[in-house]
Amino acid sequence: MKERVVVAMSGGVDSSVAAALLIEKGYEVIGLTMQIWPREETAEPDEKYQECCGLQAATDAKKVAFKLGIPHYVVNFREVFFEKVIKNFCLEYLRGRTPNPCIRCNEFIKFEAFFKKAKELGANFIATGHYARIEFAGGRFLLKKGLDFTKDQSYVLYPLTQEQLKYTLLPLGKLRKEEVRKIAGRLNLPVAGKKESQEICFVPDKKYGEFVKKHFPEAAKPGPILDSEGRILGKHKGFVLYTIGQRKGIGISAGRPLYVASINPEKNAVVVGGEEELFKTELIASGVNFIPFEKLEQPLEVWAKIRYKHSEAQALLTPLNTKTIRLKFKEPQRAITPGQAVVFYKEDLVIGGGTIEFAVI
Repeated sequence: MKERVVVAMSGGVDSSVAAALLIEKGYEVIGLTMQIWPREETAEPDEKYQECCGLQAATDAKKVAFKLGIPHYVVNFREVFFEKVIKNFCLEYLRGRTPNPCIRCNEFIKFEAFFKKAKELGANFIATGHYARIEFAGGRFLLKKGLDFTKDQSYVLYPLTQEQLKYTLLPLGKLRKEEVRKIAGRLNLPVAGKKESQEICFVPDKKYGEFVKKHFPEAAKPGPILDSEGRILGKHKGFVLYTIGQRKGIGISAGRPLYVASINPEKNAVVVGGEEELFKTELIASGVNFIPFEKLEQPLEVWAKIRYKHSEAQALLTPLNTKTIRLKFKEPQRAITPGQAVVFYKEDLVIGGGTIEFAVI
């Protein structure tokens, strides 16, 4: 009897090819598309919602499933997506932080709610189109970078547990993007030439602060823009419109470029300064998940990324407790941002990751 795999089909080329490759390997494949797009968009589809959240995603996934000859279902995860991802996104901004909702989506939607639904469908495994690899060694399931380092998505998968890794297949981990496109073309998949989704799917216009203000009008409260000495330099229209490291849109004329250095929600203030004030050497991260081992017993030399598109940097990882760490970089890092994820590596192996609480020095 064939092993059953439920594939998270977003309607894009990556998840479509993942499904096709699993069929070629002899699995019984079922396609499942998660309905997570905002309720108000369902009545009148809009071109801007053509990403993995959009209505078009389900249509495209269904076309691919028909082409591949596999069953396809759409499951409604709208409420859990709002509670775990959208609401958290807004609340984090209201705390003066800059969250990464894609990681929350993976942790609570794709590898929790979706995982549970797949089990209900009798799945032996779930699969996604992520560019990363899962291997088993030393009694542990390990997460490694995809071989196409330009597309590697291991950063957003760091919260995965041993059970989730055990029952997850990542068919694209050893492929390059151009190879995936060629496979899609060879199989005449209807999404072979579809563009990649970009940025945060539920905020298609990239106006994150405006999105928060729409859901939480109190976020539009004006307040002071301060320098590091507490002097008032101007007024902002809501601190959720700013993020650490930002230069454009501050609205202050000065003799030198000014950047957002920190956000103080208690004082409803945005603090700005010169670029040199953005560089910090240490950070504290919480909610840490380790993958090759249960907990860190002693300091460990690693390479770390403080955001998805940031270059890795050498650092010393020190445990403070089972879920909290201190990370000291060999060289100061620019714009360490509370709410973002920091992920630790040893070459291509993901050691783990957590959420940045604050920069220390």
